Amino acid sequence: MRHPAKLVTALALLLAPASARAADPSALWNIVGGQCVPDEQTAHDPAPCAAVDLAGGVAVLKDINGVAQFLLIPTVRISGIEDPAILAPDAVNYWAAAWQARSFVEARLHTTLPRDLVSLAINSSVGRTQNQLHIHVDCVRPDVHDFLTANLDKVSSAWSVFPVPLAGHIYRSMRINQDTLGGVDPFRVLADTDPGARADMGHQTIVVVGATFPDGTAGFVVLNDHADLTAGDFASGEQLQDHTCAVVPK
Repeated sequence: MRHPAKLVTALALLLAPASARAADPSALWNIVGGQCVPDEQTAHDPAPCAAVDLAGGVAVLKDINGVAQFLLIPTVRISGIEDPAILAPDAVNYWAAAWQARSFVEARLHTTLPRDLVSLAINSSVGRTQNQLHIHVDCVRPDVHDFLTANLDKVSSAWSVFPVPLAGHIYRSMRINQDTLGGVDPFRVLADTDPGARADMGHQTIVVVGATFPDGTAGFVVLNDHADLTAGDFASGEQLQDHTCAVVPK
């Protein structure tokens, strides 16, 4: 009988797009760890990254895809959402840093974005091409924005199934009632509120979208899906983003 973990890996390799299978899974780490961090240390120049915060342990890199997509990447080796380091007591809140990094998206677009047009996403271990943790920072898809706006009153402080499928998949949603992610780490929120997810973090995806709720509270909608390879769901929350930023008026 085949080991379940090996079966999942085999399914992922068979079902994943050819481009994903062909990608160098260490490319991001080679850029950040091999170029950006040493350049910042020796010359105070983060290139080819847009920024490196050595004290904060994060780098910001323009993704090759999209008009304004940036990636928030740790400056230490962390594989991804499944890495135990993200739940360590002294773990960096990468989501808080990613939300701050929206300023790079805005600079590319030459505008200040309303919070409900900004999204952060991390893909599952079977829905990504890179084995270095990275949070995608970009515009939200127009249809996802509209679905969220129409259903904000149904998003509560506990996990519940979001009323509408997003990008063809069923997500759970939760509300965060503060205007930044300081002190609130969505990795920990998911792991602390769902023992099943904690035990299987590698197959989870998390998407965070800024929101202003009907009561006027500035906050966030946290969305979660888990991979189901038999159903063709790789838990790639990045699918809820729009790398053309069509939500921004031209």
